[in-house]
Amino acid sequence: MNQNTIYKFISIALAFLWCYQGLVPKLLFIHADEIAIWQWFGLSYSHAMLAGQISGVLEIIFGLIFLISSHKYLHYLNIMSLIGLFILVTLLLPQSLIQAFNPVIMNFSMLSLSVIFLMLKQNFQNSYS
Repeated sequence: MNQNTIYKFISIALAFLWCYQGLVPKLLFIHADEIAIWQWFGLSYSHAMLAGQISGVLEIIFGLIFLISSHKYLHYLNIMSLIGLFILVTLLLPQSLIQAFNPVIMNFSMLSLSVIFLMLKQNFQNSYS
């Protein structure tokens, strides 16, 4: 298996995961935790719903970017975003960390894919320097 196949797999996996996270709990089946996070910032229920839906659309766009670009800075942004979102959820909804399919699992998995991508890129560059 060549390196480009691995890069494509990582990109498709991240695209799917970001799109799913934007579509399912934020647009199709708006999860109460999504609304609660926005309400913590002082938004009314209706504005929290709208903010959740907008964040879902932005997550889908971010996911689709992985299908058209595999630049290392996209993966750095992914890592920073997932760390930031994890900290936010840990502070606002700590009970979610012990639920099934929790943010620890999702964020660590997605973050790991970007770390592997960057490690492979670095290893590939070092082998041809």
